[in-house]
Amino acid sequence: MPRSDTPALPATFNRLAWSNLAAQSAEQIALAAAPIVAVLFLGVGEGETGLLQTALTAPFVLFAIPAGLLTDRISRRVLMAVAEALRALALLAILAAIWFGEITLSGLAMLGFVAVCGTVVFSVAAPALVPSLVAKELLPAANARIELARTVAFASGPALGGLLVGWIGGGPAFGCAAVLSAVAVVFLAGIDEPARPAVPQRHPLQDIKEGAVFVLHHPLLRPVFITQFIFNTASFLLLAVFVPYAVHRLALSATEVGVTLSMYGVGMVVGALLATRVMRHLAFGRVIGLGPVAGFAAALVMALTTLVPSPWLAGLSFFLLGAGPILWVISTTTLRQSVTPSGLLGRVSAINILSYGARPLGSLLGAVVGGAYGADMCLYLAAGIFAVQALVIWLSPAVALDRQPDMIGACSGRPQFAR
Repeated sequence: MPRSDTPALPATFNRLAWSNLAAQSAEQIALAAAPIVAVLFLGVGEGETGLLQTALTAPFVLFAIPAGLLTDRISRRVLMAVAEALRALALLAILAAIWFGEITLSGLAMLGFVAVCGTVVFSVAAPALVPSLVAKELLPAANARIELARTVAFASGPALGGLLVGWIGGGPAFGCAAVLSAVAVVFLAGIDEPARPAVPQRHPLQDIKEGAVFVLHHPLLRPVFITQFIFNTASFLLLAVFVPYAVHRLALSATEVGVTLSMYGVGMVVGALLATRVMRHLAFGRVIGLGPVAGFAAALVMALTTLVPSPWLAGLSFFLLGAGPILWVISTTTLRQSVTPSGLLGRVSAINILSYGARPLGSLLGAVVGGAYGADMCLYLAAGIFAVQALVIWLSPAVALDRQPDMIGACSGRPQFAR
């Protein structure tokens, strides 16, 4: 019989993958609907949408580390289920505010902030849970499956959010997202999470320091963290101004904005489907380096729309922004899981998520630069920042890796990597 390229993964892991699909879909629908509702229903401009995006990304700065501490101390499955239920309640509150005509920009930002807290916990706990559900040799396949589920959400969520807002109104978009969050809770309830040894009680600051020192002193994880921080700054600078830019400069409707944004997810789907083949034919480090280069190319294409205002170019930009970096996510997640002791996975995952703290920085840059100089300047600035992150990773030892690093021992704290 011909050998399959897709290894068989345990049923309990598949429940995690399905819950991830539902949770990521809920997030993407809500994140796509929020700025569209703000622009079309509340009449806000570039500066105010930048502030909204800041509120929707601030939890990555404020709660990633606490989520990492909890992830290493209590059941990861239970923690994820509670966080997802909290997100469902926040989304239902947005639905009620729209339904009764009480929605305001501050209310949308506050409830969106609460919903994104669920995203932070899920994003920290899921990568830490994966190694306990699958054998170490299946980690790359498992990470690819998780990312494929996420890419489907990125492909369908923005389009569905835009369609719901354009056809029926803002409320149904948030109601649909709330239902999907509830579905994620149901899938999480069926996961058989292995028991872990009791964690010694220590001061939280000691645990935080241990995780931070491990990442910042590691020759491979440190440049990955820096690159990801810069990437998130640039990408959310671009996203902060895109909706009003698309409406006012590219003359797109709410539905067309959603479809254009969904090209990001389409690119991620294509990248995730090709990931196994790409990683089989290229050195592990070269795969890590592809994503930042693709991000820079995407930014150049988007900047070109200021001279050639074509929605097709905007769609191509989002496609590139998804296709290349998904290889980055799969390869760097496998890298972290391989070189990190199991007892540190939650905190190291949280440090990685903390790089998402650059998202409010990028959104705030969009608010300041967009409000003062307009969207064009934001797109040019984003291209420059994307160039810096590509340079950082290609000057690091990570791109010199020939293969996936060997798994580190559960109790060892010393970095290991193979060239």
